[in-house]
Amino acid sequence: MPNEPEPAATPPPAPGPAPGRERPRRVRLVAGGPLLVEGPVEVIADDGTVHASGRFTVALCACRRSRTYPWCDTSHRRRRRAPAAPPADSDAKDTAHDRDDH
Repeated sequence: MPNEPEPAATPPPAPGPAPGRERPRRVRLVAGGPLLVEGPVEVIADDGTVHASGRFTVALCACRRSRTYPWCDTSHRRRRRAPAAPPADSDAKDTAHDRDDH
């Protein structure tokens, strides 16, 4: 009918824990390593495959070298990254030619 009020818009969900949960799920980033996620979890891969784990914490591979992807198998430890190049500061150079003690 033309004079009926429109239904009220549904308010957005309040931030905070999901219904039935005490707090939000935690994800911890490990430098040079995996993502640690409080479980249980379901991970949906690129191809739609669902990987499930009931463990209390799972390690998700961030380097894509794992043979058990999406789970971390510590493959990131086998390959070391090259050390960073020293800064190009001309005052920090110390060569035998520049020193007076030779």
